Amino acid sequence: MRDEEAINQLMLIHTSLLFRIAYYYTKNLHTAEDIVQDVFIKFFQMDIPLAEHEVKPYLLKMTANKAKDYLKSWHYRKLILQEKWFLHKTMTEKDALVQQDEEEEISKAILSLPLKQRESIAYYYLEGLNIKEIASLLQVPDSTVKSRLSKGRAQLKEKLKSIEWEVLLHESI
Repeated sequence: MRDEEAINQLMLIHTSLLFRIAYYYTKNLHTAEDIVQDVFIKFFQMDIPLAEHEVKPYLLKMTANKAKDYLKSWHYRKLILQEKWFLHKTMTEKDALVQQDEEEEISKAILSLPLKQRESIAYYYLEGLNIKEIASLLQVPDSTVKSRLSKGRAQLKEKLKSIEWEVLLHESI
């Protein structure tokens, strides 16, 4: 069993990254928290010796796999059906969203991407992983990651082009 100080240090270093990764997949804060907690529990129970440089990719892979398992689960599919029903109901009541922050718009656009493009965009731009690291994590060729990034960028551009960006309205040319 690993000592408590090492466990705390690993959790301190990796929790926020793993949480963001889980959130990119699930789009739900509580589910992402549960996934990260489960990943750490499983990791510490396995008690396998890993070098410091091997821990991060291992935890990332565990988190991605756990999140993907959740997306395949009956609980998730049931939740999606309930959300669609609720969204339809609130839209018929004509609840309008007032104005959204530019960061929220970008986040929503990223979260609306298909999973393959979303994970590549998130790993590359939000987590700073390079193409080789992403390819290794997802177990796909580098060219596949490049293709997913390209498609994701094109979809984001299309989704975000109609927004009047506050920052650009006040820019003098």
